[in-house]
Amino acid sequence: MVSLRALAPSLTRITVAAAIGAALHIGQGNPDLVDAKAVEFSRAVLAQTDVEGEVISCEGPKDNAPAFMRREKVGTGKGPKVEFVVDPVDGTTAASKGRKDAISALACAPASCFQVLPDDGYYFKVATDYHSVGKISLDMSLEEIVRTVADQKRLHLENFTVIVLERERHAEILQRLRRLGVRIILIPDGDIAAAVATCIPNSGVDLLIGAGAGPEATIAATAVKCLRGTMLVKVWKDRKDDSGRLDRLKTEGVDVEKVYSESELAKGNELVFAASGVTKGELLDGVRFIPNGAIVNSICMRLPSGTVEKSEMTLNFKEHPVYKRFVT
Repeated sequence: MVSLRALAPSLTRITVAAAIGAALHIGQGNPDLVDAKAVEFSRAVLAQTDVEGEVISCEGPKDNAPAFMRREKVGTGKGPKVEFVVDPVDGTTAASKGRKDAISALACAPASCFQVLPDDGYYFKVATDYHSVGKISLDMSLEEIVRTVADQKRLHLENFTVIVLERERHAEILQRLRRLGVRIILIPDGDIAAAVATCIPNSGVDLLIGAGAGPEATIAATAVKCLRGTMLVKVWKDRKDDSGRLDRLKTEGVDVEKVYSESELAKGNELVFAASGVTKGELLDGVRFIPNGAIVNSICMRLPSGTVEKSEMTLNFKEHPVYKRFVT
């Protein structure tokens, strides 16, 4: 049976395809078109990938955006039985406005390894690197979490950087962080890349905190686990939620009171995280179009080896079995 390690290059090609599809419409002001083309291109590559695959969760339904269908069967059916959690574009709005830090990302594992967190409302997330494994919990206050992570990294608070999605729901979190005197990076979209950055040495980002979508939590947790960091996630209960949300989550197998760790979101020791840049960002460069093709930058991480590979792929659309169908 083919291992996930051997499949890793094929999995990166899936996010490359999504990135190209999305990048064709950067700055056109149409986020649904960005998502639709990312899904269309990545679905075409998945159809040629030798796996018996299933997309168990995809970002998009919460916002009625184009997405893979829940439990969509993908692949040729000839390879290993695997499951995917996919975000065709993390940062769709950013891409549609021509802004930084949009990526395409996925997580892949053998069947029944991922905890499904449906794209239904938000989930509170904390992520940081290996220094704080086993040292923080969501029973701690925000201030205790920040101080603990800073202490583990031997950083003074004024030299400590927290990354947060710029959202109205984070107003109180931002007030408390500012009272602590830490540095804050506010991002318009893209908390997968932000979570990954907290685990990369010398990235300048120490902690991710805040509420975001569920599929991104599982994808980010896969990367964090590959990087030996820590991530904690629980259901974010907002007064704006509709009355049936918690019941829907329970029906999908989510414990609405539980704090999930990276190892509970991404179980086992055979995991792959892949991402490709759509627009230029801190983690990856964006798609660059050239005559008859494109240059795409990607990153792939996997367990059990802990290998992290960065790559730059140059594609010729005219001769390519997938892209020649879409690009004239």
